[in-house]
Amino acid sequence: MDLNLLHVFEAVYREQHLTRAADVLALTPSAVSHALRRLREQLGDALFVRDGKLMRPTPTCQRLAPALLDQLARLRQLIQAWGQFDPALTRQCFRIGMPDPVELMLLTPLHRRLTQLAPLATTASTHFERSSLARVLAAGQLDLAIDVALPLGEPVRHGPLLEDRFCLLMRQDQPSSEAPSLAQYLQARHVAVSSRATGVVMEDGALAHLGWQREVAVRCQNYTTAVRLVADSDLWLTVPERLADEIGQGPAVRRWPLPFSLPPVQLHLYWHAHREGDPANDWLRQQVMALAA
Repeated sequence: MDLNLLHVFEAVYREQHLTRAADVLALTPSAVSHALRRLREQLGDALFVRDGKLMRPTPTCQRLAPALLDQLARLRQLIQAWGQFDPALTRQCFRIGMPDPVELMLLTPLHRRLTQLAPLATTASTHFERSSLARVLAAGQLDLAIDVALPLGEPVRHGPLLEDRFCLLMRQDQPSSEAPSLAQYLQARHVAVSSRATGVVMEDGALAHLGWQREVAVRCQNYTTAVRLVADSDLWLTVPERLADEIGQGPAVRRWPLPFSLPPVQLHLYWHAHREGDPANDWLRQQVMALAA
């Protein structure tokens, strides 16, 4: 088998779009279609079926592709081990999974650092489902991931990256010249931030553990929107301090310490065991950890 066909398969499987896969491969869409036709003949499966403009994997493809991509990632690692990784010359795309709040805090300084040390490389910040993190790391769809502490074991490896404590944001002209009390906090109306449609957010879980409950008037998907809501209403927002620094509250919003103690947010760095010893991945982990430190 021509191994270039597997390279085409990998691009189509990741992009699930023929034209986007062709752009990634620097090929024409017709060349990608021709390669897929050859691969279908060799494997005896349609591999992908059209769904509008998308290319959806067949059930057999969906079942076997993760293992195949894992083997391709190992092959790349083996080949790369014969040479030395040079950050100044690499044109690699570093794919890092991170939720929206982490992206707000870390992507800009990380991009600045990587631009200085690896000017020809590119960086992609990618959303991921926590339930499939092990699979996407194994398949090489992500080089690293950054998220809160998750119950994951081998072959996914992780280590603590940073901690961030919570603070309180409210509109600047709210009539209070002193830090709010616990009673005021529990009487106020709040905005909660979560990418999930339902479920308890971190601060409400901690409050429940202490035997308290607050009123959440608005639930939104990101902290940038939450700060705008606070500036335009009487809502209060509980937010990690570093994130508050990155968002920039502006003159319409005031920051206060929380009137009670919450456990800090703990972020971890995740990678796959197969990537240890890969000089590019080792270097990337070192840069992320140095940045957080």
